[in-house]
Amino acid sequence: MSQNMIEVRNLSKLYKLGVIGTGTLSHDLNGWWKRKKSEDENDGDEDLWSLKDVSFDVGQGDIFGVIGRNGAGKSTLLKLLSKITKPTRGTIKLNGRIASLLEVGTGFHPDLTGRENIFLNGAILGMKKIEIKNKFDEIVDFSGVERFIDTPVKRYSSGMYVRLAFAVAAHLEPEILIIDEVLAVGDAEFQQKCMGKIKDVSLNRGRTVLCVSHNTVVIKQLCNKLLFLEKGIQKAVGTVDEVIGKYQEKEKDTDLGRRGNVPSDGVGYFVDWKLKGHEGSDQHTSLPRKKTEFIFSFTNTQLLAHCELRFLLFNEAVMVLNASSMDNGGVNFSLLPGHHQFGFHADLPISHGQYGIELALISSGTVIDIWRPTTKLTILNNFEVQMDGALLNIPFKFYIQQKSRQEPLHSEALFK
Repeated sequence: MSQNMIEVRNLSKLYKLGVIGTGTLSHDLNGWWKRKKSEDENDGDEDLWSLKDVSFDVGQGDIFGVIGRNGAGKSTLLKLLSKITKPTRGTIKLNGRIASLLEVGTGFHPDLTGRENIFLNGAILGMKKIEIKNKFDEIVDFSGVERFIDTPVKRYSSGMYVRLAFAVAAHLEPEILIIDEVLAVGDAEFQQKCMGKIKDVSLNRGRTVLCVSHNTVVIKQLCNKLLFLEKGIQKAVGTVDEVIGKYQEKEKDTDLGRRGNVPSDGVGYFVDWKLKGHEGSDQHTSLPRKKTEFIFSFTNTQLLAHCELRFLLFNEAVMVLNASSMDNGGVNFSLLPGHHQFGFHADLPISHGQYGIELALISSGTVIDIWRPTTKLTILNNFEVQMDGALLNIPFKFYIQQKSRQEPLHSEALFK
């Protein structure tokens, strides 16, 4: 039996909302006493338990996934494991060096070049200079940023940041690799490379990987164990199929593709989806090879800049389509506060059956919302086309209609 690389027992993290320091000793002491009573009895109105009594073990060579909606406590858990912040109570036992990839540019100094940051990260992990040199060419080749390796990383795009950061973390051989949702920023080809590398470091090198993702297709392909968090509470831990089943039960939406539970803590979220021109019970049904237009509704309360929309289509066996508004010459776009519609035009040369959908809106490298509707796309059994399971490369066009509170409805903008 392999040893446990991570052991977590009754892990809890309490955040104090509002002002922490009042400027007077008596008020600070009163605040401390109130927080102490809240910990021992029940939650105060100004206290937020980001995590509460979470326990699990991760063995050597495991790929351990963490899933849950926005605000579930996933990122807090990773920060506690990475020793960025301390727990309010509970214990964490780690056996080995840790490399963390929690957000774009983690561990990089913006004024240093890519080359210098590789050596800096290696030194932080406790590696000798000769060890880093031996891995250097492999890191640069994997990242695909060889042309810019002597350029300060502050001039890198978010995608280049992620490529180099992941390459460094995966190749400098930490015993434990911790990855947040940052890989959502990379392109589809690089995501496949990352998944292959994660499997390699786990299966062939005995490294332990802990990752957060909303994409259950990726989770099923990568992980052998899973933790489900909801509002800081551990809802399930165990095998992937068992935990994903419980997660999807919680995520059930109302009829006709509309979102049942809208996130209350987000600045933007998807509302519904349908096929254009399809009404009533058929608005999520199409035919093979028929030109199809997907319509996705989105609402945001703040200005979102440098946005990208990702649209995934999948079945139980394979990710069928991974499309982005940045593909085919597309550009970043901005969203004023208000209600908007996104559209994808595509031909679908796929056989009959049901296909799941996943939507992600990314702004300035940060994932704003990821939504997987329970209502699936249905392709009717007509003009059936055989298709080998693979990522499709098919023509499509993306457009956006914006209706902000400040301005009238914009005309359609097509990115071809």
